[in-house]
Amino acid sequence: MAYPRQPLLAPHGAVATSQPLAAAAGLAVLRRGGNAIDAALATAITLTVVQPPSNDIGGDLFAIVWDGGRLHGLNASGRSPAALTRELVLAATDRRGAAAVDALGGAQGEGPTVPARGWLPVTVPGAPAGWRDLHERFGSLPFAELFADAIGYAERGYPVAPGTAATWARGVAAHDGLAGAEYAEFRVFTVDGRAPRPGEWWRNPDAARTLRRIAESGAADFYRGRIAAAIDDHAARTGGFLTGDDLARHASTWVDPVPVRYRGHEVWELPPNGQGIAALLALQVLDGVDLAALSPEERLHWQIEAVKLGFADAHAHVADPERAEVPTAALLDPGYAAARRALVTGRAGDPVAGEPERGGTVYLCTADAGGMMVSLIQSTYLAFGSHVVVPGHGFALQNRGLGFRLDPDHPNVVGPAKRPYHTIIPGFLTRDGAPVGPFGVMGGHMQPQGHVQLVSATVDAGRDPQAALDTPRWYWHAGRTLLVEPDLDPALVAGLRSRGHEVTVAAEPSVFGYGQAIWRAPGGGYVAGSESRVDGAMLGW
Repeated sequence: MAYPRQPLLAPHGAVATSQPLAAAAGLAVLRRGGNAIDAALATAITLTVVQPPSNDIGGDLFAIVWDGGRLHGLNASGRSPAALTRELVLAATDRRGAAAVDALGGAQGEGPTVPARGWLPVTVPGAPAGWRDLHERFGSLPFAELFADAIGYAERGYPVAPGTAATWARGVAAHDGLAGAEYAEFRVFTVDGRAPRPGEWWRNPDAARTLRRIAESGAADFYRGRIAAAIDDHAARTGGFLTGDDLARHASTWVDPVPVRYRGHEVWELPPNGQGIAALLALQVLDGVDLAALSPEERLHWQIEAVKLGFADAHAHVADPERAEVPTAALLDPGYAAARRALVTGRAGDPVAGEPERGGTVYLCTADAGGMMVSLIQSTYLAFGSHVVVPGHGFALQNRGLGFRLDPDHPNVVGPAKRPYHTIIPGFLTRDGAPVGPFGVMGGHMQPQGHVQLVSATVDAGRDPQAALDTPRWYWHAGRTLLVEPDLDPALVAGLRSRGHEVTVAAEPSVFGYGQAIWRAPGGGYVAGSESRVDGAMLGW
């Protein structure tokens, strides 16, 4: 008999993330008197070392912060190189015969896409600037102190966790066949040409030196100093497009999170260029349905169809709002949600985008004794991102440019100095304006549908964070195909198939995403949950 993981109950503060050593780094900061931002940053920075297939120094970051009175959002995603054009991508793809990856689960549509590896999908890393910007506004401990555990693990090493080792092996396998000088330094992530095994010690002294420079310079070295020069030099020598000027121009953006009402609660996501709006669209459709009056099969069918509608609109409209009109307010208008809701029938559908009236990832959350809470997510995308590693610096550059389209008429078409459609999304839940807490489910295309399933398990079923995370999940990719976990009731599987869903029971847990959540407890303190499908941990005091 398998015993379920119990939620964490903590009187003062909590940290939840996908790797225990990173969670411990955040908890240590809380116990030293740091606040939730300090703990989140120590956790995030440590994650780049102890879970490098999923996130790295060369990735992006998004965060939602409850400061005790209101929510703040940070978009720390980077932009494409100024030299990158659609014509350049098409010519390079034809010349190299690069394989394309439809990582958005059907978003790219027919035709060529941006290649997944190499320099073409590389965008400016936003995470180091994001760490600095969060700390400058909300941090309490010295910035450099938050790097101590990460630098220590990079210098002295650590035993690789089992779940991380499995992702690492898939990433190294994906590297086979990649040839070119830009990939030569990927060897720093291998042991005799292979991925480290579970429990095997691994160290990355190059990353330790890079982190120390970021810590000592407040990230300035990454964008205007020696690290920037190293990135510029590697690109210039190996056919890349990222330059020192691109790095120097980078800036994070503070944004206002956007909400929708859901059964007396407010669910908050960051506005585009992220895909959080897909979750909000789905929840707004579901909010007009009396799910409690439906059978379990009908409730599941409605959730799946609502998610499809949300993705159809997100894939059609999400782009860099600085470079294209994104009709966020119109998409979230209740009247538009009602029109989309009317499209759902008792059968599996193949929805298309509507036309509103116009006007590889890690997640963590933290909470402190003062009531501050943080929802933070960062990633290099896929496993090891672009697989381009900066010589002598021990980190891989992300491949977020894979989120662009090559359709010249799409608002998200690839182009210079643009932010692409972004999959990583932090979430936050409130009730009548009072904070419930931060949450997230990582995993590319899984993330918005994971948010919908976690919110529903919490609000509709009344489950605690751990039970909500442990609820069997489903994953929709495209068309009528649906993957479900083995623990989903076979009767529900049969019912979905009778409605036209093409259901496959998938044993591989990674496709269903990994999540964490921390809720405020009614009597004080916090209740936390962390992913039981992988190396997740939640710690408190």
